[in-house]
Amino acid sequence: MSRKYHPDNERIKRKYFIFLKEAKRQDDSSVDAVAKAISRFEAYTKWRDFKAFHFEQAVGFKVHLNKYRNEQTGSNLSKATMNSALRSLKTFFQWLAMQAGYKSRINYTDTEYFNLSDKDTRVATAKRNRPVPTLEQIQRVIAVMPSNTVLEKRSRALVAFTLLTGARDSAIASFKLKHVDLAAGSVFQDAREVNTKASKTFTTYFFPVGDDIRQIVEDWVHYLKNELLFGNDDPLFPKTEVKPGARRVFESVGVLKEHWSNATPIRKVFKEAFEQAGLPYFNPHSFRKTLVQLGEKTCRGPEEFKAWSQNLGHDGVLTTFYSYGEVQQSRQYEILKALREPRADVQSSQVDEIARAVAREMRAHSLAEL
Repeated sequence: MSRKYHPDNERIKRKYFIFLKEAKRQDDSSVDAVAKAISRFEAYTKWRDFKAFHFEQAVGFKVHLNKYRNEQTGSNLSKATMNSALRSLKTFFQWLAMQAGYKSRINYTDTEYFNLSDKDTRVATAKRNRPVPTLEQIQRVIAVMPSNTVLEKRSRALVAFTLLTGARDSAIASFKLKHVDLAAGSVFQDAREVNTKASKTFTTYFFPVGDDIRQIVEDWVHYLKNELLFGNDDPLFPKTEVKPGARRVFESVGVLKEHWSNATPIRKVFKEAFEQAGLPYFNPHSFRKTLVQLGEKTCRGPEEFKAWSQNLGHDGVLTTFYSYGEVQQSRQYEILKALREPRADVQSSQVDEIARAVAREMRAHSLAEL
């Protein structure tokens, strides 16, 4: 039986993964994706030593990926998946070409053969609009969710909290009661205890999505504290308690003072809630896009939208616009239709304000040149 690994490859891969995590500060999921791409390439080359890398291997591997079919779905790999894997391999071999023992064996320019064609790259990186739930759809889902048992109360509060804060599901799974300040209408996303993206610490103030949504969250917090006697360090959305039932089948009977280990149960709650409302499933992360669209309609100027963007944990509004701010086709039509109509004259107060702003910029520019 042939050996399905190469000892030297394993040693240098381990070194590279440490480099990605410690030097490049990539998270475990990103490193795992790189490891999967490298492993797929090794299987294609039948685990040849990386020192034997040649551009023909890169060319052949691209052909291999084009022909690859998923065993479960029977479909080919998407261009986006191929592009991601090939970029990971290109970066890895470029790093490898600078390492002792590999410098003289790997031609740095050979790594360029991992590139997809311009056409395929455009297909892989094209930005496509994905369905986003409307605020009205989410409100409908929450309105029809039952709230009789503790698990039903938790599920309804979970969906309401996601809309109220725009928090990521990984953060929601790790929030403690102490992170929520009902008086201030905020949640403190403390990276020391909350699983935030890129370990970023920031405060999110409740978005203006309706007093009824906020009340559901407040009622849930009071229920945990007053009825279940949860403390500040206990989870905001506790894990389900499961016990053997009368028919010797495990049943959900309540909640434990423990956090969920991951966000999978949260997505399950969302799936069931949307199905119950007779609507297509939208995952928790899609609510962030809903909030961005709400912000685009609600905010009356750049300062307000900057605050809205920071509330989502974005350092700059460009992140909000680029990653979440696609204009849906229906809204695009409305905007273009409105632009065909004559606009009212700009008010004199607005003209004065624009003039003052221009004057300030000119003065600042002049002082900078002195």
